[in-house]
This record gives sequence, structure tokens and C-alpha cells, in this order.
Amino acid sequence: MNDMAESAALAAADYKSGYKPVWCPGCGDYGVLGAVTRALAILQRPPHEVAVVSGIGCSSRIPAYTSCYGFHGVHGRALAAGTGLKVARPDLTVIVAGGDGDGYSIGGNHFLHACRRNVDLTYIVMDNHVYGMTKGQASPTTEPDWDSKLAPGGTGVRSFHPLVIALAAGANFIARAFSGDSGGAAEIIAQAIRHPGFSFVEVMSPCVTFRPEQKDWKQSVRRTGVPETGDPAQAARRIMTDDGFNIGVLYAGDRPVYARERAATVTPAELEAEFAL
Repeated sequence: MNDMAESAALAAADYKSGYKPVWCPGCGDYGVLGAVTRALAILQRPPHEVAVVSGIGCSSRIPAYTSCYGFHGVHGRALAAGTGLKVARPDLTVIVAGGDGDGYSIGGNHFLHACRRNVDLTYIVMDNHVYGMTKGQASPTTEPDWDSKLAPGGTGVRSFHPLVIALAAGANFIARAFSGDSGGAAEIIAQAIRHPGFSFVEVMSPCVTFRPEQKDWKQSVRRTGVPETGDPAQAARRIMTDDGFNIGVLYAGDRPVYARERAATVTPAELEAEFAL
């Protein structure tokens, strides 16, 4: 009788909503969605105790495709919203999702300071080196010589290196995953959520519509082959000499997590009194 009363284990499907994704066929974000729901099943955190926050872009549609609480914010502001939510509700598991344009361009300043603050949340960036939703413009991580109709001959601008920036700014956990390995990505995301502090996971997520050559990523990615490190200097050497295709945990630090004592509960009437003229 006691066994029957116990709650059944949650499966990945329990974290998916009834909405069908509208991504292009072959988009890597399908694999990331699967990895996120599988990671949550690994952790067995009830959906109502998880909040998924996003900004704008193809990848930022993810909150609608989960059964968790979700917030679809404005362009580049996902980390600001996610940080505020986690500080106000530390009991929630907060996952922030976005793409390389949303996260590193208009959201770049929030990215730096989210790493620095080290609030206990997980940031998943689906990086395809292009603005997919707005028809193929170069993004911060686009190679400088990538030729396109919008940037003939390439932009000539050096690519943004998010892992290096994250380490320098103070992220407490840094990893890279590949959307084509949904199971491996799920394990990395679960580890990131478990790790205290600001966890950053870069997921290589091909845009087969505007960057069809990224289909070759499947043959290029490889397991990092070295154990994770908590030494920032060692992690910096690994990341700076990395070719961008090593998959795994590159840094797992032990910085103190941002924490703030919660104020005593006040009534709405007391709050109104403070603003009375």
C-alpha cells in the first residue's frame, strides 16, 4: 500500500508542454529541448518548482515547450529577469535559455554581470553562429570570414569567445555540449543545475537553414578527454587553446554563491503606507 502511495518517477515527457515546436526541420534546438527535459527528469524536480526564462530568438521559444513555469522576456534581458527571479525565489530551480545573438549582443552586458554576481542559476546558450530567426545576419560568434548575402566576404570582425569571457567574469561552472548528443547534453545540463552558483553551458546547435555547413559538426565534436578542473588558470589554458569542438565540463569552481537575506514579510497596506504622500 505504501508503495502504491509513492509518486511515480517523472519522465522527460512530463516536462514537455502540449505545444509543438515551430523550428525548422533539422534545427539543433530540438535536441536541446530534449536535453533540458531529460536533465530535469534526471534531477526529478517537479515542474512547478522549475522556471525557464528566455529572451528573443529561435532558441528563446523553449519556455513554451515545457510544462514548467516560463517567462518569455524581451531581447537580451533574459538573465536580468532570471537573476531577479532566483534572488526573490531561491527555492526555485531557474534555467535561463537563449541564443548567441540574444545572449552576447544586446544581452552581452547582462552576461558579464550575471557571471560576476554568481547567483545560483543555469544559463544555456544555443550557439549557431548566426541570427536564424531574422534571416541569417552575422552574430557575435560568427567567423569573421563567413561569406553571406548580408555580409559579402565576411564581417572582418573578431568572433566573441563566450567561454573565455565567462571564466574571466567569474562564472562558477563552464561547459560545452552538442545538440546532436542529446543524452550527453542532458548529463551536462543536469550537472550544471546541481553545481552551486552561476552555471554556463554553451550548446553547439546547428542552424541547417542558414548555416548548412554546420551539419559537419557531428563529425567534428569530441569528448574533451581531460577531467574537469577547479583551477581557473588551467581552465583558461584549456579554453584558449580549444578549437571549439571539445565537449564536456571545462571548469567547475567553488566561488561563494550570491545570497541575500530575505526581508521580513510585510503586508500590502504597510507597503502602501511607505509611499503615502
